[in-house]
Amino acid sequence: MGQRHDTPQHPRANAPPQPHELPRVRSDSLLQGGRELLIQHGTEQYRLRRTSSDKLILTK
Repeated sequence: MGQRHDTPQHPRANAPPQPHELPRVRSDSLLQGGRELLIQHGTEQYRLRRTSSDKLILTK
């Protein structure tokens, strides 16, 4: 019979970030209680908006 390898389905919540993981930012900390904000990227400006159904939309 084959060997069984148990691996956790979800990483530990308090585990330190691994080198291959992307930085994570909570949308609440970006929006600071508002529904939208402007993001300046080089010479371009983008709008991040929280919808009434609590989804995020990024537009140029």
